[in-house]
Amino acid sequence: MTFPYRLVLLYSLLGAMGLTSTPVSSNTAHAAPSCPTPALSRFVRHQVNRGETVESIAQRYNLTSATVIEMNPALRTGKPNVGSNLQIPPYNGIVVQVPRGQNWRQVAEKYEVRADTLFEINGCQQDPRIVFVPGVNGSAPRPITDSNGSTEPISISGYPLQSVTTVIFPYGWQINPTTGEVFFHSGVDLLAAVGTPVQAIAPGTIVFAQPQGTYGQLVIINHAGGIQSRYGHLGDIQVSLGQKVNQGDLLGTVGTTGEPTVRQPHLHFEIRSNSDLGWVAKDPQGYLRNRP
Repeated sequence: MTFPYRLVLLYSLLGAMGLTSTPVSSNTAHAAPSCPTPALSRFVRHQVNRGETVESIAQRYNLTSATVIEMNPALRTGKPNVGSNLQIPPYNGIVVQVPRGQNWRQVAEKYEVRADTLFEINGCQQDPRIVFVPGVNGSAPRPITDSNGSTEPISISGYPLQSVTTVIFPYGWQINPTTGEVFFHSGVDLLAAVGTPVQAIAPGTIVFAQPQGTYGQLVIINHAGGIQSRYGHLGDIQVSLGQKVNQGDLLGTVGTTGEPTVRQPHLHFEIRSNSDLGWVAKDPQGYLRNRP
């Protein structure tokens, strides 16, 4: 006799949490008449109110503090700011980008999660590129693409604009304000008027200076220590490939080229570090230092 679908999902979730030994085959899950809404489509925004802490917010949504911090990297360096928006998942876990050459079954094996559970939680998609991996206590392993930082010392710092400005879209897993989809924002969007000068944050060599897909007009600088900075959505570019630049040198100006995530004019700024996985995105906040 086939379980009703809700029981199938329930037993799968309980199995992932180690709370039942009742086997639920992947064939039974696949045969269900419908699939649940993918976890990535069930994220909600929480606006921080005065007096709230990471712990109180986590408790409100029946999550662990580790899960809330995992989804909001800025919380690693301090308490939530009043008025800021946090990304809240439907339950404990992490968001993982499936590496090239791997599939969701291999991800399930790596994170020691039942394959049928991972399949159902992600809406029964056959070949997803981004998946939500459920975790019992918000302590699941780090994402395969270690995009949230490392213990390596920061070797450069600076600021890509002439004065400090507002971060209008932060780094990390976010909800696209246009499509409502969860995606990984690999940098920060710094509010700035069109035509604002954009400058190098540290000495280095220009390794890219031309249009590049959704980035629009893009400049990339390689710095010492295996660090790279990226400047996107530029209106124009005033450096050339192979050019050596110093901190504060003009790279171009703020524009609206490419496909900006938010409508307000801004500079998309990234920091990446060289690793076995290629140039891996880092949280830029630790590298941004205004020097007059």
